[in-house]
Amino acid sequence: MPVIAMNQEMASLGKDVAEALASEFKLEVAKNEVVDHVAGHIPMPSSLVRRVIEGKAGFITRMTTDGKGVSNYVSEAVFELATKGNVVIRGWGATYLLREIPHIPCIRVCAPMEQRIEWLKKRLNTDDEDLCREELERSDAAHINNMQARFGVTWGDPMLYDVVLNTARLSVDACVGQVKALLARPEFKETPESIQKVRDLSLAAHVRAALRQDFETASVNVMIVACQGAVLLKGMVADDSEIKGSERVAKSVSGVKSVAMDLKVIGGRR
Repeated sequence: MPVIAMNQEMASLGKDVAEALASEFKLEVAKNEVVDHVAGHIPMPSSLVRRVIEGKAGFITRMTTDGKGVSNYVSEAVFELATKGNVVIRGWGATYLLREIPHIPCIRVCAPMEQRIEWLKKRLNTDDEDLCREELERSDAAHINNMQARFGVTWGDPMLYDVVLNTARLSVDACVGQVKALLARPEFKETPESIQKVRDLSLAAHVRAALRQDFETASVNVMIVACQGAVLLKGMVADDSEIKGSERVAKSVSGVKSVAMDLKVIGGRR
């Protein structure tokens, strides 16, 4: 059940590479699944949810949206896709979220700005170079701000990727060949342990999202570790009601077999 995580960079031919990889390995390309999942938890239209997730929403929308909740639901959706397998996940922070999974390659497809401008001019059928540059810079800024705000990492950080592919020098077919070679390596072979790690991270994400959704535990922000259905919550909470609520919510999540609590009450206001 191959899973490939990719970045999203406008006019870098990343979309073409993702579609070619999907065709080569008989995979699906994740498109609306993450947006639809988040929209099921956030009371706003899918089109606006997409802008929020991509970091392109306006100031008022950003200020009135539960950003932490959105991050939790995005993570939940990405891990769920990875658990099902047979998918290329492009964007949504997938290269950050899935970087710990041994069998999932994290790929960055990029190109120099001038090359991207030329590609965008062709796609938009325009000669307005300034317009294309502004659009690309706006898109890049949104990705940078989004990754920093949501995950505390720098968009484009090479440590988030196993391979960086420059489409100014490599064709789409050459990029696919590089990823294919990577997947053939023993380091990227699926193992029972690596598959279980996906399931464990997915279950932890489900518990975190459930805590955020519940009124009594919406403010709880603790470490959550899952291992084959056993879940540990560790950290600090405001009062005893949050301890009881966290245990109640965690036990209600499908797939949770047992819950261990290592929560300390700090008291007072956060």
